[in-house]
Amino acid sequence: MNYSVKASISSNKNAAVHIKESEISFGISPDTEASLPNPAELFLGSFSACILKNVARFSVMMNFEYSNAELTVNAVRLEKPPRMDEIQYELLIYSHDESLNIDLLQKNIEKFGTIFNTVKACCSVSGTIRKISV
Repeated sequence: MNYSVKASISSNKNAAVHIKESEISFGISPDTEASLPNPAELFLGSFSACILKNVARFSVMMNFEYSNAELTVNAVRLEKPPRMDEIQYELLIYSHDESLNIDLLQKNIEKFGTIFNTVKACCSVSGTIRKISV
């Protein structure tokens, strides 16, 4: 599989990533740091999207139902060299389904996630998954 994205920046400090029919603006200056995601947050957003896509994927393969899922991701950045060092996640699955096997879901997410595997190859990744009965 191959992927392609485009990104652009203008001299008036507007910046965006263009993916298919979507545009994601991001911050590049102190003026936008409170309102737009920075590159590190976009990176964590990609990591989050990978996990949540696999929740949807494995709900079909593992035959469980859920109403929604929420993910919180926290990261520690090193200064020298500047890079992500530790990433922790907490995934909440809202479900009444007794057949939901949390341990197997986590194993599958951590084994078959493209972005997840790319990230864990270069930094520490740990996380928990909890089922919230609804």
